[in-house]
Amino acid sequence: MKLDIIISADNIKEEYLENKIVVVIDMLRATSVIITALANGAKEVFPILTIEEALKKKEELIMNGINPLLGGERKAIKIDGFDFSNSPLEYNSDKVQGKSIILSTTNGTRAINLSLKAEEILIGAIINAKAVARELKKYNKDVVFVNAGTNGEFSMDDFICSGYMISLLCDNDNNDLSDIAKTAKYIYENNTNLISYIKEATHYNILKALNLLKDLEYCCQKDIINIVPKFSKSLKSIKI
Repeated sequence: MKLDIIISADNIKEEYLENKIVVVIDMLRATSVIITALANGAKEVFPILTIEEALKKKEELIMNGINPLLGGERKAIKIDGFDFSNSPLEYNSDKVQGKSIILSTTNGTRAINLSLKAEEILIGAIINAKAVARELKKYNKDVVFVNAGTNGEFSMDDFICSGYMISLLCDNDNNDLSDIAKTAKYIYENNTNLISYIKEATHYNILKALNLLKDLEYCCQKDIINIVPKFSKSLKSIKI
């Protein structure tokens, strides 16, 4: 299979994703939130672009007999009136079991919504990387790792996460890697201690300045969750 990387949501060319499997990565923190919430029993996650659309989606679901929870952030800060911020540690089973969640974030949900022309959209992060790699091997199709990035710019954390998944995929298989995919693989294999590598990353330090060290520690744990959430185009939500 061919493996490639898009370095931020601003760099997505939607037509390029046609007939490809996409893995959206925003490890700090949106995709880590989605994976954690679903692993803890949430029914589904709706990735929404704007706050206004999130509130409208809530009204729509309530009219259909569903009482959803709202989660998200702007500039890493919880949105006023929402039930959750963008901390995966908040989405525990006591709060999310059986619930529908509407999520709106600065980078991650935007990357998902810009990837809709892909054949399939998987949700990935460090916390489920091995599960993602196993799932991709089943498809045996061209893969694009879409890095959400930080405010439209390259993000070291998403990039090394892609490199880890690519390294896993190349363990026993011959794959066709783009130059950027080769670079990500090389960076991961020479920096397997993730926190040591990404501690200089812009987004890491934004979260650190907000005293979100527990979030950072959680999001940098390898392979602690064994599910691969997928976006359903018909339902417009993410499920296991």
